[in-house]
Amino acid sequence: MKRAIFAFILGLAGWVLVASLLDRGLRLTMDGYAAAEPQMVFTLAMKAARLALAAIASVAAGAIVRAIRPTERRVALILGLAILVAFLPLHVTLWNRFPAWYHLTFLLSIVPCVLLGAWLAGRRGPAPA
Repeated sequence: MKRAIFAFILGLAGWVLVASLLDRGLRLTMDGYAAAEPQMVFTLAMKAARLALAAIASVAAGAIVRAIRPTERRVALILGLAILVAFLPLHVTLWNRFPAWYHLTFLLSIVPCVLLGAWLAGRRGPAPA
């Protein structure tokens, strides 16, 4: 149980870390992104980049969970659901600022991407005990 909680916490921290690093990368490399971010007036390319960022962070979080807790698949599912629940209120308040496809793509991809990361990490075989 302790290891499952540890895996959950590190998976969540991994999601935040990867998302933060990728967001900083977008600020540095994508023309206009740093200026658009405070007002959330993103171009289509910026929205796509943000969705990719979230997908990559979610896959990484699932892989972290699976690396720590290779035999327990439920932890990745619980983590994905927790991330989804954490973002729901924000997306409800921002619903009118973005198109519905953006919100739906973001929200509906979190859990599958976390599970994908866990599955991909599990394909390498269980970690040695």
